[in-house]
Amino acid sequence: MSDSLQLPVLRQVDRPSVADQVFGELHRQVLSLELKPGAKLSEVEVARQMGVSRQPVRDAFYRLSKLGFLLIRPQRATTVTLISSEAVMQARFIRTALEVETVRAGAKSLTDADLDVLRGVLERQKDAVAAGDRSAFHQLDDRFHKEICDRSGVGFAWDLILENKGHMDRVRMLSLAFASQTAFNDHVAIFNALKARDELQAAEAMRQHLSRIREQIDRIRADNHDFFAGDEA
Repeated sequence: MSDSLQLPVLRQVDRPSVADQVFGELHRQVLSLELKPGAKLSEVEVARQMGVSRQPVRDAFYRLSKLGFLLIRPQRATTVTLISSEAVMQARFIRTALEVETVRAGAKSLTDADLDVLRGVLERQKDAVAAGDRSAFHQLDDRFHKEICDRSGVGFAWDLILENKGHMDRVRMLSLAFASQTAFNDHVAIFNALKARDELQAAEAMRQHLSRIREQIDRIRADNHDFFAGDEA
């Protein structure tokens, strides 16, 4: 490093920047389908509703566009992108590769205390299924998978999964209209394999769980055809 280089000491910030907060909220609404595929967005309107200037909104729009969730066209309305079946299958491939290896590691390393935490998440998921609360189930679904990563000593894998699973999430939210119980049963199968320290069964249970989107996507497309782009799965 050059001796002439001088950099300021950065002040620690305890909360996300305004741009990060705008991005986080819009990202959440896109993935939860509160902002539906094809919906139009205005920088001016988003800035007005969130009480911020247009610059952080512009930054958030750009970040979302790079992730493939917004289509920004100069002099035309910015829209939430339609769901791409191809992007969903690519995300599934990446997630499967990471999570199969994660449960293989977990079968060797998870402690009884770790399993107790996972059991608690499953109990809350069961309640969400009974209540028909898709949003809560979706959050607990992520929590279950994240806990496995973190407690298996590969928390970095969850960071990579988060970067790649967004296109799956919109389809997963739509699938919960008919498949919450199936997803819960899959989680129980994964848990039981981990509890039994069965590495191969845990890997197979995870692979089957994440592959269900292949079986479900045609039905989801048929029921929500306006949400999908014209590509093929």
